[in-house]
Amino acid sequence: MSSAERAARRPTLEAVARLAGVGRGTVSRVVNDLPGVSAKARTAVEAAIAELNYVPNPAARSLVTSRTDSIALVIPESESRLATEPYFSAVIRGVSTELADTEMQLLLILVRDQRELDRLIRFVEARRVDGVLLVSVHRDDPLPAFLEKTRIPTVLVGRRSPDEPLSHVHSDNVGGAALAVRHLLGLGRITVATIAGPLDMDVGHGRLQGWRDAHAERGVEPDASLIAPADFTEEGGRAAMRALLDRRPDIDAVFAASDVMAAGALTELRERGLRVPEDVAVIGFDDSIVARHTVPPLTSVSQPTEEMGRAITRLLLDEINDPAGPRRQLTLPTTLVERRTT
Repeated sequence: MSSAERAARRPTLEAVARLAGVGRGTVSRVVNDLPGVSAKARTAVEAAIAELNYVPNPAARSLVTSRTDSIALVIPESESRLATEPYFSAVIRGVSTELADTEMQLLLILVRDQRELDRLIRFVEARRVDGVLLVSVHRDDPLPAFLEKTRIPTVLVGRRSPDEPLSHVHSDNVGGAALAVRHLLGLGRITVATIAGPLDMDVGHGRLQGWRDAHAERGVEPDASLIAPADFTEEGGRAAMRALLDRRPDIDAVFAASDVMAAGALTELRERGLRVPEDVAVIGFDDSIVARHTVPPLTSVSQPTEEMGRAITRLLLDEINDPAGPRRQLTLPTTLVERRTT
């Protein structure tokens, strides 16, 4: 049987209305869960739907409800970062897990250049999705402001600044970084450097602030020569470690703002003939699979990345169902997982 023949034999809205003894409009309101239907009529329609095994037409339903039953997960990064950074896969896993028991479809959209940004803007303006999840937020990214202006339900992983008006979920970046550096100082390390994340991101600033806070607790003002910003990549971490050692060969510990950058730092330390942790102790951030497979295994700050994906999804579904509801912000806790690099 062809697809056209199957469609022709599928129960129709009119057939449900005839069996239930109501008008077509009443069936439509029941199917789309709209008000204005008596309890008796609703019961009759639901019984007719069950008897006929009627399945609503998604396209027709979207015309009535203005809903697409889909959300976009937008990641403004390259395919290489998406493939090599465990953080993104954990977020995606959390989002898809939370959507598993819903009717929502997930669209993964990468925005790598202006052309793709323009295409996404047209996509959102046409209301092709019910809401947007945005991962990897940079301070100068025009996308959050556009999403806020269009009033489409939006939730961010991370934030542009502590004053972020959009709903968002992030880890305790400041506290987690302070925990790591406090641990290094507690081990008797004296010259603790940091490979910071991008400083055009709140996450980069937050983890750098935690490094500063831990020193301040000891009454120490750390030298700016102990800071090397990088880009959350392994190559960036290695280049930052190289720059730090060239400036400060007396470094005896380093806190890297991601496990991937810490892996690059370990490679550079090994190339320099420095032993970890005997000469230089190292701590990363994420507690990703990378941390368990470095040599030696990496001490890392654990953040609940998959739970972040689940949390942003719950917040977005709430906003889709109640667009007038309040914006919400969640900060998830971090912990230190000790391994052999300290």
